[in-house]
Amino acid sequence: MKNRNTITTLVILIALLASLASITAIFGDKGPGPYEYESIRGQNVEIHGRGLYRHMSADVAIQGIAQDVVTLFAAIPLLLAFLIIYRRRSLRAHFLLAGTLGYFFVTYLFYTAMGMYNIMFPVYTALLGCSFFALLLLLLSADLKELSLRLAPGKATRITGIFLMLNSIAIALLWLEVIIPPLANGSIYPESLQHYTTLIVQGFDLGLLLPLAFVAGVLLYRRTLMGYLAGITYIVFLSFLMTALTAKIIAMGLHGYNIIPVIFIIPVFNLFAIGCAAAMIRSIGKKGGERISAPDYA
Repeated sequence: MKNRNTITTLVILIALLASLASITAIFGDKGPGPYEYESIRGQNVEIHGRGLYRHMSADVAIQGIAQDVVTLFAAIPLLLAFLIIYRRRSLRAHFLLAGTLGYFFVTYLFYTAMGMYNIMFPVYTALLGCSFFALLLLLLSADLKELSLRLAPGKATRITGIFLMLNSIAIALLWLEVIIPPLANGSIYPESLQHYTTLIVQGFDLGLLLPLAFVAGVLLYRRTLMGYLAGITYIVFLSFLMTALTAKIIAMGLHGYNIIPVIFIIPVFNLFAIGCAAAMIRSIGKKGGERISAPDYA
């Protein structure tokens, strides 16, 4: 119960702070407007010039605001809804809340590391810490014994495992296509680097998130308990992240950027992730489902 109260406090703080950060970004409009800036590498970059993200490149600022819209109007309400159900000792809500917290953790990890310094930096760091420790407490307090009694694995388990593996490989190849050619031809710096110090998203994805997704997919495909713990949490997280990515692509299109062919690909991946997440949550039924044997904890 102690962890439950601590998690509740952290989640409420996350909801309040994320609301503040999102509202400030969405509705802030101060600044001189768009302008050109020459980076240290001699690249001309269009700067957004308005609001909280005034010092960020125009395309990245647009994407950030789109993600803030998803955070404010989807992620925060669902976070609070899952918290209420979680406090009723729902095992399904335990994983829904964990996956949603994963979204907040990764979102504000990127905002803290990649976002040009602004007045919300202390808020980003607080959100990063609160979401990390809330997620950690949830994962550590998961009742694997109860989970083993309530799981009813079906085809969705292996389909979700395969999807996590394939998605991680596809995104890794996409990022390597950005990174490798400039290294191979000697130009070194990808055009998408713009005026930023390094490729934060690609670095965190390739070094941390994509390997985690792949391993979770393998373990889930093998129907291990650790696979269910990591896989269900990750697929819920991925549903939120892909929703934010879909919103980013739509926002880019509305501002005149070329979004072909990703506008046809990412929403499909998004819907598939949501479908897999729903199927995995449904697989956690009442006691008496197919029991997962004790050796499968590893």
